Amino acid sequence: MSESHTGYLTEERVMMRDMARDFAHNEVLPVANKLDPEKGDIPRDLIDKMGELGFFGILVPEEYGGLGLGYFEYCMVAEELSRAWMSVGSIIARGNGHYRSIPAFTEEERREKIALMIQGRYLGSLAMSEPNVGSDVASVSCRAVRDGDDWVITGNKYWCTFADGSNVINVVCRTSNDPDKPAWQGLTVIPVEKEPGTLPEGCSGSPIPKIGYFGWKTYELSFDGVRVPAALVGDNEGKAFKSIASGLEGARAHTAARSIGLAQGALEDATAYAHERVQFGQPIANFQAIRFKLATMATEIEAARQLMYYVCHEIDSGRRCDKEASMVKYFAAEMAERVTSEALQILGGAGYTTLHPVERYWRDARLTKIFEGSSEIQQRIIADSILGKPTVPGAN
Repeated sequence: MSESHTGYLTEERVMMRDMARDFAHNEVLPVANKLDPEKGDIPRDLIDKMGELGFFGILVPEEYGGLGLGYFEYCMVAEELSRAWMSVGSIIARGNGHYRSIPAFTEEERREKIALMIQGRYLGSLAMSEPNVGSDVASVSCRAVRDGDDWVITGNKYWCTFADGSNVINVVCRTSNDPDKPAWQGLTVIPVEKEPGTLPEGCSGSPIPKIGYFGWKTYELSFDGVRVPAALVGDNEGKAFKSIASGLEGARAHTAARSIGLAQGALEDATAYAHERVQFGQPIANFQAIRFKLATMATEIEAARQLMYYVCHEIDSGRRCDKEASMVKYFAAEMAERVTSEALQILGGAGYTTLHPVERYWRDARLTKIFEGSSEIQQRIIADSILGKPTVPGAN
């Protein structure tokens, strides 16, 4: 990537980007190449190293010991980590994305937990989706009822990544069924603390057999009377939907960053292979078909990156950019699937083996079109912004 084409990349940002890039190449990539084919988990010592570099505290204010930076730096680091292993580019959200909702009885306890979170020692996970609930968050049915000084959770959740490894599972529950209010107003995030490596008392579950996104496990969970002190929820009852919606712009920019990282990693591997692979007496990098593929891939990656930079800049400036955030998430995810598929094609048979990381990029890129709002959801948001809501009752 050239350095002079954008005013976004200040000297400090370039230094941070390069530090993350070196870490990804030297520390993450060898681990990913070894563990992903085995469906192994991200090692604890790698998480500790990320904590030492401040990756879990990029968005955390300096007053709490974080770096106090913005979504630009956060997404820039996520891109670099994802060009080695998307799961590592994702796990930084378990700190940056959860520090505001840390459960604590006192401010002192909250500060202590944030300090641990910055080190990667107190990380969160989110249990929002359910077997019959995905994008339609307002239809969450997992219940929490008040019983004295506790909330008691009963119900099922699906797609909870890092449920076992996290220190707290933030469970989106229905705490009200008031027929006079919209369904989304009855949702509350209830934090369930636990020891890493376990599930909470009263909660059972098992890993979902995924085709990718290895490095950590994604769970289906069943809550059977799990009790949580009501004081940990505080005055956040009924505020889950707004809390989730307010973070969507940043979450979608983060997914775009991960998509771009996957695509960039695939491009670099395909480029190197094209120079090394000799057919008909010359490197395949000399063949126009290969050269044009690589040129198109590089162009699409850079276009997505520049849109991501713009969206991150808007978020950090405090301006609303829900349409643009959906655009970059949609464009980058679709681009990543195309680019990683083309990279695999360039490697030919070698690309269809686990001996090269291209197949990992390809599998993981496919997921980016689904999570954090599918491509179709993003298209709906963009279309509604351009055209207004559909005028025919029931259309969507």
